[in-house]
Formats: sequence, structure tokens, C-alpha cells
Amino acid sequence: MTDLRPSSTFGELVFNRKAMRERLPKDVFAQLMAAVDTGEKIDAGVADIVASAMKEWALSKGATHYTHWFHPRTEKTAEKHMAFLSLDMEGTPLESFTGSELIQSEPDASSLPSGGMRSTFEARGYTAWDPSSPAFVVQTEKGGTLCIPSIFISYDGTPLDLKTPLLKSLNAIESRALRLLRLFGNRGVRWVKATIGAEQEFFLVNESKARLRPDIIFCGHTLCGAQPPKGQQMEDHYFGTIHPKVLAYMEDVQRELARLGIAIKTRHNEVAPCQFEFAPEFSEANLANDQNQLMMAVMKRFARRHDLRLLLHEKPFSGLNGSGKHTNFSLMDSEGRNLLSPSGPQKRSIQFLTFLGAFLLGLSRYGSLLRASIASPGNMYRLGGNEAPPAIMSVYLGEVLNRILDRIEEGLPESIPAKGSIDLGLNRLPEIKADNTDRNRTAPIAFTGNKFEFRGTGASQSLGGPVTMLMAAWAWGLEQMTGLIENRLGDGVEVSEAALEAIRFAAIESRNVRFDGNCYSDEWAREAVRRGLPVAYSTPEALSYYLVPENRELLSGLKIMSDREITAFYEIQVERYLKSREIELGVLESMVREGILPAVTRQLELDIKTYRGLTETLSEEMPHFREKIATLARIREKLVSACDRAQSLRARLTSMSLEEGAEAVTSEGLALMGEMRSLCDSAESHVGNDFWPYPRYRELLLIF
Repeated sequence: MTDLRPSSTFGELVFNRKAMRERLPKDVFAQLMAAVDTGEKIDAGVADIVASAMKEWALSKGATHYTHWFHPRTEKTAEKHMAFLSLDMEGTPLESFTGSELIQSEPDASSLPSGGMRSTFEARGYTAWDPSSPAFVVQTEKGGTLCIPSIFISYDGTPLDLKTPLLKSLNAIESRALRLLRLFGNRGVRWVKATIGAEQEFFLVNESKARLRPDIIFCGHTLCGAQPPKGQQMEDHYFGTIHPKVLAYMEDVQRELARLGIAIKTRHNEVAPCQFEFAPEFSEANLANDQNQLMMAVMKRFARRHDLRLLLHEKPFSGLNGSGKHTNFSLMDSEGRNLLSPSGPQKRSIQFLTFLGAFLLGLSRYGSLLRASIASPGNMYRLGGNEAPPAIMSVYLGEVLNRILDRIEEGLPESIPAKGSIDLGLNRLPEIKADNTDRNRTAPIAFTGNKFEFRGTGASQSLGGPVTMLMAAWAWGLEQMTGLIENRLGDGVEVSEAALEAIRFAAIESRNVRFDGNCYSDEWAREAVRRGLPVAYSTPEALSYYLVPENRELLSGLKIMSDREITAFYEIQVERYLKSREIELGVLESMVREGILPAVTRQLELDIKTYRGLTETLSEEMPHFREKIATLARIREKLVSACDRAQSLRARLTSMSLEEGAEAVTSEGLALMGEMRSLCDSAESHVGNDFWPYPRYRELLLIF
């Protein structure tokens, strides 16, 4: 009988430690693990042995090709497939894969976003194996492909991907965290790793209906659509019973992800109709980034098999909740300890508060960089309401932690308040241990007991950008805290006392970003300005924070990005935003001209014919009927005018600079699309089903 337990097939498509241990000589396995754990270089001889073993393993899984799987700055992944099959001098077929082919490949470097760092005549680029993230096989009905996680660089060594800055930011924070741990006497700790758990929200809609919506096909979200009679106002979808069709899809996705070494811990209905969530187990940050990209690809592939369309856009439907990728993060040492866990003796609590204070210090100084990291085209529609965090970066710590920091500010207490508990007053139920924080769903960043949760990341975003900036800010904070403690140790002060002084400094410095109230309120927006926090509501405004001198100095000082790379990264993001808005404007215009205007015209013709027939028969004027006709005629006229203005704006964009175009599509384009949407939605309420060209919200928001 087949074993149906997920553990029986978990990781079978991953060339993980178990597979490597079984197939590699002990000394080669040890060298490879040293490279993974401590970053040691791998020599060519080891690479040849690993490549041979990896090839045989991949062939046993049905793979016929291999690819260096990398993360260009498109927020997606890229791959160039190479066949294992080759011919010898006599034409005899054989499967080959060498160490040099494992270590490096050569894709084109001019046709992917580079921010002007590469031209068409400078096409050479390289992908290089990242051994810290295991290779895996993506199977198909007719074979499979060995995917080798890799970085992507240009001919001159300039990074062109999201993985390289991420790896550099992880190196920055992990080395500084280890240095700080040593000050607290943790001599046995060999390494520190950043850990990530990313909750992935998404929508599923019927594929046959989605295929009739050009906006969903080309933009990933709806550009028009009148609100349905029943949306999410009854609050009955969240955590509700999962629809059988969706559950079947989820089960297939989870089985495939388990085979790829990704454990989905949670699945459930989200707030909006047709909105759902997967939450994986925590894993090392670089691996979590790769796994999230792989998870989105698997989700998309299996959606097609179930006649569903996966929507990862941050705001697929106006008036309904949007989708984020809530990024939970912490640090773990080689002895398995979570460095953001407040439990333990007082010394451990002080150590915890030091790491906490380091992040608060980094956020206080570099909050604008975190805002820039979540400034994507889709996230601009989402941020600010409906369970999404606002665009102003602040942190929620909860009453207990804030009280502790207040006491430390006041005079360095002798003891730290113990963790409380909640008595439910029900004898039949056991006492439930309380977290040190409540939950504040309006806060962009919240401490949730033993980790931070960054709620700003958009559902379609790569984790690479936001996590890079989070780690950079935290690494700077750790550097400051360590320096403060070391200076006091030099004066003969005990480490605990020195740490409390550093925590006091961090508590005072971070007052501006600590806020436990309603982050959606107008009062907080005004208070944030008073506190001097960066406030950017549009994507171009937020992206400009990459160019702030102190942000550039941070990234270049930590060797995460050179100054030239930062400028290029900024230009890539602005160009992506501009092109997304251009496409949306063009798609909406075509939907109006080709579908909605003809539908309105046919409805008008029918209404006028009906009105004339009725007035002749009944000999009555019928003013309400006449007004309806006049209203529809006015809508039609305004839509024609709006389409002409959209066409004119798109033509003018071709002669504008990058920043000018971004400003134009933000100030003019968004307002124009809002006007067109309002007119389309009004027309929809006046046009019958026989004439309306596109599936309505009430049809799209039904799975069956």
C-alpha cells in the first residue's frame, strides 16, 4: 500500500543534504557543507564530483535538461535550459555535466533589466552556482529540468539580480550578530542565520471567466468593475470552509511543494471572496527566498490544471482586500536558539533586548529604505487600508515591551518584568500563556512574540528586495549596539550593564518609529509628519528614497550595493512602474473602445427604440426613462473623451524622461484611469447582461 503521508515524499525532488550524503564521498560532502555553512570556496575537483553525482540523481528523477535558475530584477525567475544529452567524437549519445558547467553558465545580459549598466552590444553575462540553496528538479509529463539556484552578473562582475544583494546583506547581519553574541559569552556559537517565513496571500478565479478579461490577462488585476451586491461585507469568508474545488487545488499544490522540500504549515480562506493564504515553515532567508519564488511558480502551474487563474496582484479587485506577502523574520544561532525569543534568564532577556534594540535603531534611521523596498506598481493600490499596512513605516511592540523600554529609559531597572498569562475564567480550559504583544494589524512592522512581521511586502514581490533592506538596517543597528557595548567594556563595565545602556540609547532613539495605535488614522499621519518620519504615498516618491545619501552610504558601506548599482536599481524600479502604468492605461483604453463603448451604444439603441415604442403606445413622456437614456448618453460621451486623453497621454510619454514619465502617469494617468473606471462602473449598472462584454465582479468572485 502506498504511503500517503507527506513525510514519505518530502524533499524527494531536492538534491538536499540527505541526497548528497548518500551520493558523495564523505570528504567531498564535508567540503560542500563547509561551503554552505561558512562560505568557504569550492575547488574545481570537488565541483566535478558534485556535478557528476547531481547529474545521476537528476537523471533518476526524469530530468533531461539543467538550468541555472536565477532572479533577475523583474521580481520573477529566469532560466536557460541546457540538455544533458551530448555526442562524443563518434556520434555516440551520452549524458554529460561537468563541474565547470555546474559552477557557471552564460546567459544574455543585455535583454534583462540593468538600469543602463549593460547595452545591447554588451550582452555577455554569467550565472554562478549558489551552493547554499540546494538544486531541485521540476518534473513535467515528458521529463524534467534540474534547476541550480544561481546568482546573475554581467561580464564585468556587476550584479544584475536580486539574490546577490540579498546574500551580501545576510553576510552583513550574520557576521555582526555573531560578533555581538560573543560579547555575551556565547563562545560555542559557530554561525548565525537569518530566518524567514513568508505568508503568501493570493486570489483564485475561474480560468474561463478570467480569459474574457483583458485586464486580468495583461495586468493581473481588474481595471474596471462595479461592486457586487455581496462582497466581503458579511465577513463570512475569512477562515470559512474551503471550497472543494479550491481544497483540491491546495492539496495538489502542497503535495508538489512537499516533494520540492517546501512545508506548507497553514492554508485557509482569507478575508475577501476568492482570496486564500499559504504559510510555509520558517527557513534560512536565502532558501526562503528561493522557495517562495518556486512556490509561486508551482501555484500558477497547478491553477491551470484546475481551470483556475492565480492572481498574485496586490489589488485584483477594487473595494476588496488586497494581497500581501507578510514577511516574518528573526535570527537563529548554530545551537538552535531564536535570538528574538524573550524567554530565559535575565542575561538572555538582556541579550534579546539588545537584538530588539538594534532593529529599532536601524528602523529609526533607515525606515525610508524599507518603504522604498515595498514600492511596487501593484502595492501602490494596496497600501493604506483593508488589512494592509499604511505607507508610513512604524513598529508595534505591544504594552509589555514598551513598558520595559520606558523603564530602561527612566533609569536602568534591576529586573525585567516577567511574561504574563491570561486567565480565561473557564475551568474546563487550561491557562493560556499570553504573548508579550497583542496584534496590531494596522502596523507595517510588528513584534509578534519571537519574531518581527513586516506586513508591507506585496504578494507578487520577490522577497529579495525587502529582506535585503530589512537586513541592512538591522545590521547597521547591530553595529551601533556592539560599538556602544565594546566602548563601555573597555571602561571596565560589566556586559549586562553596558548592554542596558545601549538598549536605553536605542529606546530613546527609536521613539519616533514606535507606535501602538491605529496606523490608519488621520491623526497618526499628522503625528508621523511631526515626528519627522518619511511619508510617501506614491511609488515614485517612495523609490526616490533609494537615492537619499545616507541610504546609499548604508548599502555601499555594508558592501551590499555599490553606488552605481543603487542608481541602476532605482532606475529599474521606476522604469518597471512606468511601463506597468502605461500598459494599464492602454489596456483600459482598448477595453473601453472595443467592448464597453459598443455595449453602451447597443443599450442606448435598444432603450431609445423601446422608449419611442412605449410613448407612442401609452401616449406618456416617461421622464425617468428619458433621464436614464440621457445619463447613458453622457457616460458614453465622457468615455470617448477620456479615451482620447488616454491616447494623448500615452503618446506624450514617449518623449519624456524616466522621472517625468513616472510623474505623469502618477498625477495624470492614475486620475484618468480612476475617472474611466468610475464611468465604466456606472455604465455597467445601466447595461444589460446581453450587451455587457466582460464578466462582472459577481461572476468572477464565484469559484464554480
